[in-house]
Amino acid sequence: MKKIKPAKIASAIIVVLIIITAVFLFFEIRSRMSGTSVQNQTAAGQGNNPGGQGGQAQLNPQSSTAAGAAPARTLQTVRVTPVVLGTIENSVVINGDVLASTQVSIFPTVAGRIAQTRFQVGDSVSRGTVMATVDPSRPGEIFSHSSVLSTISGTVLQSPVSPGDTVSVNTTIYVVGDLSSLVIETFVPERFSNAARRGLPAQVVLEALHGETFEAVVDEVSPVLDPSSRTLRIRLRFSGTTDSRIKAGMFATITLVTSTRQNVPVIPRASMINTYGSWIVFVVDENNTAIRREITLGLESETLVEVLDGLVPGDLVVSAGQNFLSSGEQVRIVE
Repeated sequence: MKKIKPAKIASAIIVVLIIITAVFLFFEIRSRMSGTSVQNQTAAGQGNNPGGQGGQAQLNPQSSTAAGAAPARTLQTVRVTPVVLGTIENSVVINGDVLASTQVSIFPTVAGRIAQTRFQVGDSVSRGTVMATVDPSRPGEIFSHSSVLSTISGTVLQSPVSPGDTVSVNTTIYVVGDLSSLVIETFVPERFSNAARRGLPAQVVLEALHGETFEAVVDEVSPVLDPSSRTLRIRLRFSGTTDSRIKAGMFATITLVTSTRQNVPVIPRASMINTYGSWIVFVVDENNTAIRREITLGLESETLVEVLDGLVPGDLVVSAGQNFLSSGEQVRIVE
């Protein structure tokens, strides 16, 4: 029989001890984990038990989070404007010129050569004043000079001829105008011609007096349209006393009021949305709910529109923040 060495026996014993220790640790760890699971289940049972108030206080926040409840939606912020009864005007913007109210050309009574001119542009003249003389003499003949008289009192606006020039009875010697009363002359496009009538109000802005607006009314309307430009010539006079800073020849921008409606429901233009050719607005009810409304428009100005159908005075129309609204959505109103 072979004899086993003591060193091998010691090694085997050490291996067996290591295995036993590992098995012991494995079951010890497993036992502890099982005990922890039992404690958790017991705590959960106490939380569900009406008598376990302490457990319930600890688990409620976690239960709420675990449930995955969605946070409350942020309300859309909007501004509202009430529908009111007001006055609305439809207008057209056109350009024109400031002119003397009365402006005439002065002609000679005979043909000949200008012998003398007595006035310059800017001079004041009276009716019947001799402004120039014309020598009607021909070679071999001598005639007395013919006087050219002013037909109105006013200011010399143009002086197109000089001494020595040959003129006919159709030649303009001077242009005289009455600058004490100024008018604005402009031409209205054909599509607005039927709206042009005497007494129609307008606002005038002059390039030389930027930032100021002057009131005017239509004083003269041509009975026919210009066939070449398809426009209607009108003249306007300034309301009240003419400002001394306004001079003939100034460039004017005229806003002509073509129609006016009073005591009608109006809303801001910015509150409307165009959807597939229809105009809609959102109205906020007493529960702060936005409701979609389709409206019918009447007259329009730069800032307001008339509502013929779809709204009544007192309705609160969303005037800012309406572009992302849906009908039935809750909103928050801000000033």
